[in-house]
Amino acid sequence: MASSPASPGTSPTRRVLVSGGSGFIGSHLVERLLARGDEVTVVDDLSTGRRRNMPAPSGRLRFIEADLHDALTALGKGEVFDEIYHLAAAVGVRLVVEDPIRTIQTNIDQTLAILRFAQGRSPSGDGALTLIASSSEVYGKSEKTPFSEEDDVVYGPTTMTRWSYACTKAIDEYLALAFHRQKNVPAVIVRFFNTVGPRQVGDYGMVLPRFVGAALAGTDLEVHGDGEQTRCFCDVRDVAAALPRLMESRDCWGRVFNVGSDQPISMIELARRVIDVLGSRSRVALVPYTDAFPGGFEDLRQRRPDLTRVRRAIGFEPRVPLEQTIRDIASWMKDARVSGAAEEARG
Repeated sequence: MASSPASPGTSPTRRVLVSGGSGFIGSHLVERLLARGDEVTVVDDLSTGRRRNMPAPSGRLRFIEADLHDALTALGKGEVFDEIYHLAAAVGVRLVVEDPIRTIQTNIDQTLAILRFAQGRSPSGDGALTLIASSSEVYGKSEKTPFSEEDDVVYGPTTMTRWSYACTKAIDEYLALAFHRQKNVPAVIVRFFNTVGPRQVGDYGMVLPRFVGAALAGTDLEVHGDGEQTRCFCDVRDVAAALPRLMESRDCWGRVFNVGSDQPISMIELARRVIDVLGSRSRVALVPYTDAFPGGFEDLRQRRPDLTRVRRAIGFEPRVPLEQTIRDIASWMKDARVSGAAEEARG
């Protein structure tokens, strides 16, 4: 897929690689990149992503269903990219607790592979500009609030599985910054804080789609612990819009950015908000952590980002209200059920 020649007075078409592009955040990013006029190559093994999240392949969209290592090996040396977005990862609290080996191996190995691939892959022969998706989990269980990018981090013991995910994302960041400094691969690191919206599923412990699914079914919304722990939820469409803007500014290269909302809400209030917005007859049920995670789990009382850096860099401000996000998740879930039923009928 060669770059298109630029018309007089226009910018050259960007060639972009997105790993995990059929996933929740990735698919929204791909739509935005295509709308921008880019030529996009998506690599996804569909282990957690879904093919239906993707637009139909076209002259500007190429979809490669494969393991990331295999796909990168298969891409010839002549394949160059202006931008690389690495969003492929093992995600979700439940997946981390139930399959830590997969989580650790996937997150570290794939990030190292994409950074090695990025070397010399820009049209100029330099390293391709690469965004690495990280997580607010990197902050660990620090009691400081809000979390700022240069804060110290505090992790629990290695016997508590959940902290393995935080450590893998921290290593991803170390790798990205090392390649930036040593290997001429300009890198931007984004720490996501509870991104939510259509196409997110609750299979891996994601709280908001889990609540919405229960509210639609009329079953109890299960809130872990006492429900007073707080989080900040940001719509995926606000997040996806911010990523290309961070890549466009040279001042952002080699830096780490919190991206999310800084408006906290408790889990019990979130459950009540979902019930109210959707007019559900469901009730809230408190579930002890020992019942939800028999293998052991350590939660945080709060997680709120300091957005000063990203606001100064690109003027980032979340715009989609939480109530709208809840309605849109519910609408997407209903449509997905109808589509799934239709596919089963055809089968």
